[in-house]
Amino acid sequence: MATLPDTAAHHRWQRELDRSPTRPEPPTTVSGVPIEPLYTGDHVADLDPEADLGYPGQYPFTRGVHASMYRSRLWTMRQFAGFGTPRQTNERFKFLLEKGQTGLSTAFDLPTLMGLDSDDSRSLGEVGRLGVSVDTVDDMADLFAGIDLAEVSVSMTINAPAAIVMAFFLANAADQGVDWKKLRGTLQNDILKEFHAQNEFVFPPEPHVRLVCDVIEFGSLHVPQWNTVSISGYHIREAGSTAVQELAFTLADGMHYVERCLERGLDIDDFAPRLSFFFNAHNDVFEEIAKYRAARALWADAMRNRYGATKESSWKLRFHAQTAGCSLQAVQPEVNLIRVAYQAMAAVLGGCQSLHTNSMDETLALPSEHAVTLALRTQQVLAHETGVTNTADPVGGSYFVETLTRQMMEQSRATFDRIAERGGMIPALESGFFRREIADSAFAYQRDLDAKRKLLVGVNAFVQKDAHPLETMVIDASPEREQLARLRAVKARRDNESARRCLDTIRREAATDKNLMPAFLEAARARCTVGEIMAAMADVFGRYDGAARW
Repeated sequence: MATLPDTAAHHRWQRELDRSPTRPEPPTTVSGVPIEPLYTGDHVADLDPEADLGYPGQYPFTRGVHASMYRSRLWTMRQFAGFGTPRQTNERFKFLLEKGQTGLSTAFDLPTLMGLDSDDSRSLGEVGRLGVSVDTVDDMADLFAGIDLAEVSVSMTINAPAAIVMAFFLANAADQGVDWKKLRGTLQNDILKEFHAQNEFVFPPEPHVRLVCDVIEFGSLHVPQWNTVSISGYHIREAGSTAVQELAFTLADGMHYVERCLERGLDIDDFAPRLSFFFNAHNDVFEEIAKYRAARALWADAMRNRYGATKESSWKLRFHAQTAGCSLQAVQPEVNLIRVAYQAMAAVLGGCQSLHTNSMDETLALPSEHAVTLALRTQQVLAHETGVTNTADPVGGSYFVETLTRQMMEQSRATFDRIAERGGMIPALESGFFRREIADSAFAYQRDLDAKRKLLVGVNAFVQKDAHPLETMVIDASPEREQLARLRAVKARRDNESARRCLDTIRREAATDKNLMPAFLEAARARCTVGEIMAAMADVFGRYDGAARW
């Protein structure tokens, strides 16, 4: 705690503060960080604005990665979309583009995320339910039919089979006659956070990380405008972490990918500029702003001073933000509109490059067209009516924000040391370190809610008993039947001998150090399925049960 100045004004303020009513519990951030009643210049007395903050677009990028930020170009407005068949999701994509969305963001169903085909017995009842089903390159063609891939930025949220889905996307782009050098977008492709938080992994950590690096290497050579990985704190936060844990674990994951790529002999300045990040935008506005600012400064320091990158583009942490799904409530769901608006404002004040705003009905069902339009309008009002885009880093220099930023940087560095003490990323992961840390934080937050030390409107405060239910989107069984029929037709007309040879090549090359992306591309063209390619790799890599190993 900083020592405040010994002045008459300070003593008067302190006397009035002491006479003021106090809360039963001292205020904290959402993550439980104690908040002082006032922040002054004494809290940041040793802050060097030139060295520690600099200017937007310049190292250490605390104030943003672009000189003019949103004065010259707004963030990309994305709405996560995917359900049913590729044809149905294609219709939603076109609907959103007509409403003013500026980039596409693809949600895949659970079977696809787990590397299973729609006709796998484990997929029954899940095909197309929580996202779009993609089994073959033909599904990818349907998904983006009538959409110019050379003009629209595309994000794909998938991890375990990410390299395969990317191969499908590239094969389809080539079929459309689109030069890969013109493709812009992001593949999530972040398997480490699956082991920490989301559980959509298939193979052990090491071969999964190898696949991530295969995409990074291939993309740096052939798809130069594509973000080959979106290193994701979002799901870590959704699982219950604090803001600092989200920040530190995410950057540690990114550093692990960098180190593995360097071990391959890749030049850091060839691949680092296309690494991107994905953060949560939670309820505590100032904590979130500080998190984003700290992330940029920490990453720039690591890239320049630890890994020796020389290009400024390698030092820049560019990130997509999504408002916090875990903050949305099923009761009084219209209130979610308000939560999302404040969360989106925090992401923009924190300098995001891309933003998704959740729909108010997402705790109840996939978003309806009405709800998703309101979510998009939230971004448009923020961009065009509030004034937050008029100057770069409008909160820069705030005593409170700068103090929180520096605290987060210090705490993150301490977390990096704790990971190193456990032998590094993979040993820490396999020992259950990350999961234990997240679980403890989730428990502490729930305990605060149960005790009403933290309030959620409509849940443990301001409860409304006569709330009216929303009309929600319903997915029936017909998309699953349609997708199964389509998959049977593809298998019936393909050259099965060619498909078998491609799968044998994948098994053979998986046992070597070769980059597997060329083999995946050939398999895509032979109409091999996601499930078949994953099974071929599992024959070599084995499967992982997620149990902690000491």
